[in-house]
Amino acid sequence: MPYVIGILIGVIAGFVAAKIIATSKGKKLQTLIDDAEQRAKKIVAEAEAKQQDVLIKAKDKAVKILEEARIEEKRATEELKTERAALTERENTFGGKLLELEDSRKAVETQKVSLVEEAARIEEMKKEETARLEEVAGLKREEALDRLTRLVEEQHQDTLISRVRKLEQEESEDIDRKAKNILAVAIQRLASSQVVETTTTHVELPSDEMKGRIIGREGRNIKAIETLTGCELIVDDTPGMITISGFSPIRRHVAKRALDKLIVDGRIHPGRIEEAVEEAKKDLAIDIKKAGEDALFQLGISMAGIDPKLIQILGRLKYRTSHGQNQLQHSMEVSNLATLLAEQLGADVTVCKKGGLFHDIGKAVDHDVQGGHPELGYQIMKKFGFSEEICYQSLGHHEDKPKTIEAVIVKAADAISGARPGARKDSLELYIKRLEELEAVATSFEGVEKVYAIQAGREIRVFVNPKALDDFAASKLARDIALKIEQELKYPGEVRVTLIRETRIIEYAR
Repeated sequence: MPYVIGILIGVIAGFVAAKIIATSKGKKLQTLIDDAEQRAKKIVAEAEAKQQDVLIKAKDKAVKILEEARIEEKRATEELKTERAALTERENTFGGKLLELEDSRKAVETQKVSLVEEAARIEEMKKEETARLEEVAGLKREEALDRLTRLVEEQHQDTLISRVRKLEQEESEDIDRKAKNILAVAIQRLASSQVVETTTTHVELPSDEMKGRIIGREGRNIKAIETLTGCELIVDDTPGMITISGFSPIRRHVAKRALDKLIVDGRIHPGRIEEAVEEAKKDLAIDIKKAGEDALFQLGISMAGIDPKLIQILGRLKYRTSHGQNQLQHSMEVSNLATLLAEQLGADVTVCKKGGLFHDIGKAVDHDVQGGHPELGYQIMKKFGFSEEICYQSLGHHEDKPKTIEAVIVKAADAISGARPGARKDSLELYIKRLEELEAVATSFEGVEKVYAIQAGREIRVFVNPKALDDFAASKLARDIALKIEQELKYPGEVRVTLIRETRIIEYAR
């Protein structure tokens, strides 16, 4: 019991204590609440005061904005009025322009109709006037035009001829320039194949093993051969063959003879190569001299008055070709033909014979000396004491009009030898056919009396009747002949048409 009473007392005491504590906390809480309410009321009052201030400021700002908007509206209204006034003015102006344009169009249409009617009236008047003129003159319009054209041509022949010649000269210069360009391109494209044919010599080998021996250790043998001969050796995959390349045919033959000796001997080394080259040079020199002596002997020319060095140069022609023709054989043919022609025509036989033989002597050295073979040949013959008549044959056979009868004969013999069937690439039959065709074309024109095709068909000379044709007609005829040749014939290069009109009057005083 005492425990229960103790507990009850404890509980009562705890309750009382809790009540007291709670009451104390409640007072504090109420105080806090009261303070919070006071603060809240203060805040609300401040907020209301601020709100009134904000509202006042907002109203002021709204009034200001409204006033600005009214001002802007007023300004925009004024601008709109101004633009409307300008637009109205523009519309009025545009309407006026349209009216003016329409009036102008109508005026142009009216004028156009008037012009068409006027043109028709003028054309009708022209026809009437033409008919009256034809009736009065007794000529048709075409006949009158033709007569007028001929009259103008007759009155201005000199001017027309001068103009035509000037145009022909300009055309010739232009054609010459284009021809040079074409020739340059052709040379560029085709030179390689031609060079290969004229600058190479082939040496046959018994086996491909010989190629290695000719080359030698580290190329010593082939270098020695090239140094001593002045030619290049080409050792490629071609079986059983070595190619010798060089511009000088003499040097190529020296190299070929030396290689032939080395191949037969079998001993190939620098020392033996030098010996073989020297032997080849000596053998070739003997062969060249013999070829020159044989040529003189066959032609019946005494060697007594001819320098041995010149005979040596003549023999070099044995190893020179032109258009596939051996030059020594060609020179001998020219000499024989020139001799026969000279005997028949009563010209100087000695000049023709020697001049024919030596006319191409310049070709023997043109690989080593700069210049054309006619000039070189002239200088060589002068050097060795030939007369001027014989020396001139080297120049004369390339001139259009040789100065002496002997030069004409040598030139003719040169052409005959070159035109011999099989001598060169073109045959004699083709030359003859070409000449006949050229002469037939020129003969087909009226007023032509005689026609001669010369220079292997590179030139045609036409003789006309001077009474039937004047200078203007002759110039026109030459042009017509050239045009017909261009249209009907096929030929390399160009054909020169020379028309000759000459009047000769001969009288005798007795």
